[in-house]
Amino acid sequence: MTLAAPSPAPTRSRRVRGPVLLAGGVLLASVALHLRDPHSSGSWGYCPWLLLTGTYCPGCGGLRAVNDLTRGDVAAAASSNLLLVAALPVLALVWLRALVDGWRGVRRPVAARRAGLLGAAVLGLAVVFAVVRNLPAGAWLAP
Repeated sequence: MTLAAPSPAPTRSRRVRGPVLLAGGVLLASVALHLRDPHSSGSWGYCPWLLLTGTYCPGCGGLRAVNDLTRGDVAAAASSNLLLVAALPVLALVWLRALVDGWRGVRRPVAARRAGLLGAAVLGLAVVFAVVRNLPAGAWLAP
């Protein structure tokens, strides 16, 4: 009977690869949205949900919001998609925590129940946002 040698601990570069690749992808997408203005009708295509239903989805206005943020216009970005703009600081903190944990070699197990509850809460918030932005009282949330 042979015993397998324990696998070596992942290197620091392997541990931070995910957050670094994510940051690179977000940077590339932001540059693309800065260079090709989504405010021009059809420049990035059309929202299939809007075409099929005539209502705004939670993501409608997201490309315009990112374009406005790359130009430093936070008010215009919030006018395009308030949910995205409000979520960005939270997403940035989650990304930073993942990067720091990877750098330090810290592993934080996530309980399945907690992940499920968080996912349900995010989905619920997106659905409420989509419904409210399509009501007359929430028209100010429309892109």
